[in-house]
Amino acid sequence: MAIQGLTMIGESINDSVPSTKAMFEAGDIPGILELARMQDAGGATYIDVNVGARSPEFMADLVVQVQGVTTKALSIDTPDPAIARAGLSAFQPDRAAGKAPVLNSITPAREEMWELYAVRRFKPILLATELLEAGKLVPARTADQTYQAAKDLVKAARTHYPGIPNDDLIIDPGIAPIAGDTEGNLNRLLAAIEKIYNDPDLAGVHMSVGLSNFTVMLPSKRKDGTPVKSALESAFLTIAMPLGLDMIIGSVKRNYQLLPDDHPAMQCLRAVLQADGFDALMQVRHFYAG
Repeated sequence: MAIQGLTMIGESINDSVPSTKAMFEAGDIPGILELARMQDAGGATYIDVNVGARSPEFMADLVVQVQGVTTKALSIDTPDPAIARAGLSAFQPDRAAGKAPVLNSITPAREEMWELYAVRRFKPILLATELLEAGKLVPARTADQTYQAAKDLVKAARTHYPGIPNDDLIIDPGIAPIAGDTEGNLNRLLAAIEKIYNDPDLAGVHMSVGLSNFTVMLPSKRKDGTPVKSALESAFLTIAMPLGLDMIIGSVKRNYQLLPDDHPAMQCLRAVLQADGFDALMQVRHFYAG
């Protein structure tokens, strides 16, 4: 189900997905292309392409083949500059109605990725999970640190390309599995999203998370067969979108929807936000117990 105001990057063509990795290893390119078609039909705005540690040539060839079956723009997803260069070089905007690809992702440790802007204009995902302090990279553990990391990355973007519009910038403030959140990461994330959204200098930037990471350690159903994993993800969207989240890397197979406040998944997440340490985990356990 589409949610108005939410842009999705379809996540399925990714070497970290076991079923997709098996396709890669078996050389099942027709199966990979069917994933592209399925995500196109399912409403994804962008199709992620992550080939893992395979060669730049493999990435370039796959980009060409995927663009042969979809007119959606692609997200070139790799930390490797050579693989990213190959994917961006192979991407043809005229096959995507003139739209620029996404590049996932740029961090303070990957500034060389900006050199690829000369190869092809792209929309960068700026991963605001680390920041430089006294010349060293440190994790962004608080909302203020995440917000500062986002501002630093946007400043770097403008330094490299002064004319880059905010609408081309996508900030990923980092999401962690709720099943292991004993340090208040959900509170950090939501507060950071709100700070970024309310900064006039960042008006118009987009914010995205890898939504499947939120429930990655949880079963999809309760013991009685009731599907609940997608409900928790929907509850997160219900809370985060009014704060400024407007993009996700997610699955077109999930039934994402905005939930009423009295929905059990909403009650669970509200309880998690108010709990500390292992008490937060217990709220998730209670939700799964029904």
